Amino acid sequence: MRLKDRAAIVTGAGAGIGAATAELFAGEGARVLVVDRDGERARQAAERIGAQSLAVDVSDEAQVANMARFANDHFGGIDILVNNAGYGFRGTVVSIEASDWDALMAVNLKGVFLCSKHVIPVMVSSGGGAIVNTASNVAQVGLADRAAYVASKGGVAALTRAMALDHAGQNIRVNAVAPGTTWSSYFDEILESHPDPEDFVAGLNARAPMNRVAQPIEIAQAILWLASGESSFATGSILTVDGGMTAW
Repeated sequence: MRLKDRAAIVTGAGAGIGAATAELFAGEGARVLVVDRDGERARQAAERIGAQSLAVDVSDEAQVANMARFANDHFGGIDILVNNAGYGFRGTVVSIEASDWDALMAVNLKGVFLCSKHVIPVMVSSGGGAIVNTASNVAQVGLADRAAYVASKGGVAALTRAMALDHAGQNIRVNAVAPGTTWSSYFDEILESHPDPEDFVAGLNARAPMNRVAQPIEIAQAILWLASGESSFATGSILTVDGGMTAW
């Protein structure tokens, strides 16, 4: 019970890494608020683990401010914030529409800023806490035809280090996990229409020396370590969990 009685918010928790993290936290004794833009998906994920849920667009400051108030009202404070909401799409700086770039940055990077902005004061009032941001190994190695996503995750890594310095004196640790390719419902959807599913999966697996993709629980376990007291001297760290991809 590494998070016994801790109050945690996990964004982008309707599926994938976020859902796995929320479930793992609940199993470790945390009181969890499952947050997702898709309210029904958040509700279903929360019901499975006996948690609270809330529909939130993390790019909308009014909704984020309400999220922080909701969590504080229900839990009497906030100990942990996992900024996991995000998405990606293909494109180079030439092919991406400016509106699509702005929309992605509003979720992937501005969302981290807004959630942290409104949760940190609550953490400070109760003596501190831990923030874990979901960056990506592409912040270190790049990825072709994903310019907006790579830029946003590089920004998350840089913001993590800046926040760690700004709030260390308030007993708030800020770290990030940098996953490699992780299986998600997005890949399930691709497989349904792909002409050669086995070749598609083989291509994903070949991205890393371990010759497989991560499962969401493997990233969630890294997030748990960063959120728990076991990482009490870690702040400003970017924990890479990518099957060796960045070692290539």
